Amino acid sequence: MASFLVPTALNSRCYRVEPVRGALSKQSQRFLTSLATTSAANSSSSAATHRSLRKFVKSSSKHVVLSTLSHLLSPTATLHPQLSSLAFPLYLIISEEASWFSWNAKLLADVIAVMYKQERFIEAESLILEAVKKLGGQDRDLCNFYCYLINSNSKHQSKKGVVDSIARLRQLMRHSSSVYVQKRAYESMISGLCEIGLAREAEDMMEETRSITTTTGLKPSGFEFRCLVYAYGRLGLFEDVRRNVNLMESEGFELDTVCSNMVLSSLGAHNHLSEMVSWLQRMKKSEVSFSIRTYNSVLNSCPTLMLMLQDPKSVPLSIEELMSSLGENEASLVKELVASSSVLDGVMEWNSSELKLDLHGMHLGSACLVFLQWINEVRLRFLAGDQMVPAEMTVVCGSGKHSTTRGESPVKKLLKEMILGMNNCPLKIDRGNVGCFVCKGKVFRDWLFY
Repeated sequence: MASFLVPTALNSRCYRVEPVRGALSKQSQRFLTSLATTSAANSSSSAATHRSLRKFVKSSSKHVVLSTLSHLLSPTATLHPQLSSLAFPLYLIISEEASWFSWNAKLLADVIAVMYKQERFIEAESLILEAVKKLGGQDRDLCNFYCYLINSNSKHQSKKGVVDSIARLRQLMRHSSSVYVQKRAYESMISGLCEIGLAREAEDMMEETRSITTTTGLKPSGFEFRCLVYAYGRLGLFEDVRRNVNLMESEGFELDTVCSNMVLSSLGAHNHLSEMVSWLQRMKKSEVSFSIRTYNSVLNSCPTLMLMLQDPKSVPLSIEELMSSLGENEASLVKELVASSSVLDGVMEWNSSELKLDLHGMHLGSACLVFLQWINEVRLRFLAGDQMVPAEMTVVCGSGKHSTTRGESPVKKLLKEMILGMNNCPLKIDRGNVGCFVCKGKVFRDWLFY
């Protein structure tokens, strides 16, 4: 059986390797909807379904076919997820009939992971044997393939898929003298076990790397520590989180923004708001910068704020009013965030022609707070007189291309209501770009001091 794939760059640090996914084209959406609404889609082996898949592959562009297959393989597909059973037959048709594909281990691993999730183990085994035969005795390539399998199965939360792949990888490790193979394998196995919630087993494996350090030169990496921290955090085992953070620092790995955000996200998921305040203070003391994800993780964990945002018309229109509307812990979290300007400075550009605030990547709570921070900061800079008045003011919130409901931006809706509530605020939706609010700089300055 022929196989296919587009070239994929190897992620040597074994982070989650995601296929490139764009928004589904209208052609792909129509095709999937037509399959979902016909009785033929109820069975992936039906002749009618196979004819539809074959016709789609033949009449569609490479990009459209690939994005459709990626959607069917995705564990987070939102459009007709029940059609994931069609991923394997679509793969077969492409591999046998689409001449523009070349074999690639990453996409094959994604297909196999879906087969595991559907408990089609015999077919999955056949695909694995095909890959092993194709890769031959090339240890690095086999190692990468097994690591892809671990990664793909972990994304689908397939414990059997991860454990089986680890067993295959361990067998390869026993017969390989390559340090690269040993290092990449341990990183992948630890990451996969953490992803499916087996933090204890992952930590045992990390201890295993310590025991062979003298012979291989291997030692735990910062990446592996972060995996453990996040895995224990998701399980709510915060003593283990603190223990691993302290161990990570004792071995020379600095606490960074990525690791801190993992801890904050975990604390928030378990409603440990007071500990989140302490963690933000620890970040400041260690000079660890806040990021947009820091804001998202913290503010998404504030239940009162999240309730407010369900009705944008009721959202407070100043930081002071916002803090007075929140409980003690939530207000303390907001206070810690606004005491730092690192995020605001990173999303604001100020020059003579334009003052731009870019809210891309922010969830509703973050967009709300940063917008209020921005208004305060602009007012202070105008008062100080050390900043020129720009010709244009622009607030970029996006038009909703990447939101759950395509074409509707929740951030844009929120800002629209906030602006309407701010007595005669001159910001208006830009006619040339509906994802932006704009006005003249002098008009905005005059409004601030009206």
